[in-house]
Amino acid sequence: MITPNSNSLPVMEAFYTLQGEGYYQGRAAYFIRLGGCDVGCVWCDVKDSWDADKHPKLTIETIVEEALKYPGRLAVITGGEPLMHELDALTKALQQAGFETNIETSGSSKLSGNWNWICLSPKKFKAPLPAIVPLANELKVVVFNKHDFEWAETYANAVNENCKLYLQPEWDKAAEITPIIVAYIKANPKWSLCLQIHKYINVP
Repeated sequence: MITPNSNSLPVMEAFYTLQGEGYYQGRAAYFIRLGGCDVGCVWCDVKDSWDADKHPKLTIETIVEEALKYPGRLAVITGGEPLMHELDALTKALQQAGFETNIETSGSSKLSGNWNWICLSPKKFKAPLPAIVPLANELKVVVFNKHDFEWAETYANAVNENCKLYLQPEWDKAAEITPIIVAYIKANPKWSLCLQIHKYINVP
């Protein structure tokens, strides 16, 4: 955990858009992307988020004030790896302001914050903590090659029975991987396909 003061957090960017992935796909959402990540995915599309010191530290009051400028009341905390920061104060302030709080995390750092929805996206580069896995509402596995299916099943067997299961093609290999995922889901219908629709419709 790298935040010395939980009343301010390094914010790489914050923006109002549609949730492009997973269970809440298509819903208006305010994204808060925190700086800092120690997972190091080779195919990460936001590598600028990795160094927390590159990004301005904003007070929680400022973060919430900016979120309240928009009518949607779904806040998605992402990164980077947001759980590198202590998030209790942020989620409390957002919920007091009327927001649902969702997190997108690899689960590789200790859980903090009060969440309406936890999207766990485990990474081979740094495994999730065992304590977080059964708390996930949504398991989203990025598929880079055929070997990832077996790896995905190990987490499908570890989450709770109500957890939603998604397979998502790695964006740069989507043309190659998506048909393979479709075939896999047809044979294993507990899974659903997750596409990054924000990239197809060209929104943040």
